[in-house]
Amino acid sequence: MSLEIFEVSAGEARFAACMAIRLEVFVAEQNVPVDEEHDGKDEMARHFLAELDGTPVGTARVLLKAEGAKITRVAVRRAARGQGIGEALMRYIEANVAAAQYMLDAQVTALRFYENLGYFPEGENFIEAGMAHRHMVKIMPAVALQSGILPL
Repeated sequence: MSLEIFEVSAGEARFAACMAIRLEVFVAEQNVPVDEEHDGKDEMARHFLAELDGTPVGTARVLLKAEGAKITRVAVRRAARGQGIGEALMRYIEANVAAAQYMLDAQVTALRFYENLGYFPEGENFIEAGMAHRHMVKIMPAVALQSGILPL
C-alpha cells in the first residue's frame, strides 16, 4: 500500500476530493450543518489530500495567521481510519508549512490523537458545530527561536 500526500489549490481537481471527504466525514457522519462546514475560508487556506493507492482518503487545511498556522478540517474516511493517515497528514503539514506554532481546535474525542503528536490543550472545552472542542497548540522550538517566540 502506498500513501501519498499532496498540497492542492482550491479549484484543482484534487480539491474536489478534499471537499468530498469533508462532506462525508463532517456533514454526513457527524451531522455538521453544511453552512458551518463551508465557512468561506477555503480560498485563503492551504489544502492537503492523502491518497492511499490512488484513492482519496484524508484531508486537512491550514490557515496562516500572525500567531502561527491553524490546522482545520482534518478528516479521514471511516474505512481508512486506524492506518496512520491522520498522523501522516499532520506530520506532512508540520514539515511543509513553516510556523513557530501550530494551533487547532480538536474535537474532545480526538484529544489523545493530537496529544500523541505533541499538541497541548489550552483553555476550557467549547462547543462548535454541536460538538465539544478544545484549543490545542504545538510550539516548534527551532522556528520559534528564529522568530523570537520563546517556548515555555
